[in-house]
Amino acid sequence: MIDFAVDIYREVHNTDAPPDDLMDRRNEVLMVLGGLQDVCSPFLVIFEDEAKLAELQEEDLFNMQHLETLGITDETLEYLYDYSKFQFDCGNYSATSEYLAVYRLLQTKNPEREFAALWGKLAADILMQSWDSAAEALNQLKDEIESHSKQDDFNPLQSLQQRTWLIHWGLFVFFNHPTGKNLIIEMLFQDKYLHTIQTNCPHILRYLTVAVLINKKRRNVLKDLVRVIQQEQYSYHDPITEFVEALYVNFDFEGAQNMLQKCEDTIRGDFFLVGCLDEFVESARLTIFEIYCRIHKCIDIDMLAGKLNMSRGAAERWIVNLIRTARLDAKIDSQANQVLMGVKIPSIHEQVVESTKGLIVRSNNLIQFLNRGVVGQEGGYRPHWRGGKQDRRQ
Repeated sequence: MIDFAVDIYREVHNTDAPPDDLMDRRNEVLMVLGGLQDVCSPFLVIFEDEAKLAELQEEDLFNMQHLETLGITDETLEYLYDYSKFQFDCGNYSATSEYLAVYRLLQTKNPEREFAALWGKLAADILMQSWDSAAEALNQLKDEIESHSKQDDFNPLQSLQQRTWLIHWGLFVFFNHPTGKNLIIEMLFQDKYLHTIQTNCPHILRYLTVAVLINKKRRNVLKDLVRVIQQEQYSYHDPITEFVEALYVNFDFEGAQNMLQKCEDTIRGDFFLVGCLDEFVESARLTIFEIYCRIHKCIDIDMLAGKLNMSRGAAERWIVNLIRTARLDAKIDSQANQVLMGVKIPSIHEQVVESTKGLIVRSNNLIQFLNRGVVGQEGGYRPHWRGGKQDRRQ
């Protein structure tokens, strides 16, 4: 990083002589780096010998008990943590991720540093744009946070803070990983994370809303999303959440049309969402069309084009492609300039599928509730649904 700052200074000031303070700082960094490399040399020798490292891993000898015979102690392991952090500060994120993964594998006596190392690995993977590794670290962090919370290592405020950080760091993964839209929906619709959003960061609803709207396979959570948006409308709202509210709560198609243009402007200015602009606009138009078709049998194309913020010709071509690809029961009357919708009655199978959507989630929530009741009973607490009083036995 110091070398990068020197290069920038030379470029900006058009000189070959860097300032003395930068060179002094560079010498200090090199001195610290050399010292850390010396104390971590037993580890670094193994890392440089890929054949030796592979042999240790295959023979299940890559553990502290065996590594002590090679001159690696617990103190050396802690120096590896410091060396990893120093490499991160120097901008060597690949080495940071590799060293922290090894540190977490070998560390069994310092859970606090092991947890911090996982945060460091997530940061390094994000900065390398290694999204598969970052998604794995994100899920591990999620599990670690829940484990620490259950073991009372975190008080409720600390758990809330950790989940809040995880949500915000996760935005890098959610909107860059190929399956990130599924990840954000699966994670943030869990009760603990919904409560975190509502308590600490309601602005995250913008990202959750976009993920749901552009993910056609996860529309089953739309009702829950609308409910949360309504609950939080007094503490947070933006054009994206207002678009959903106008469409699904008020059935205000004029308002939704106006908000769609504002949504485009909002997404263009959002670092995480700018890559989703075209996909969002297409999904939003489809959503408007679907809802409008549910309550109208005959639709004027000019009027529909206005609601979709499109020209008449573009709207007609878009509807034709939609009818063809989505197999809608509809046809276009060009002479009357209308779209005629057919009446489709859902089959029994479709009604059953629709009714049972989300059943697994509700079942898991019920199981968790029952488990909490069992734990409470073992601790001297008899839950009210078992006929006991809601207090501790004396």
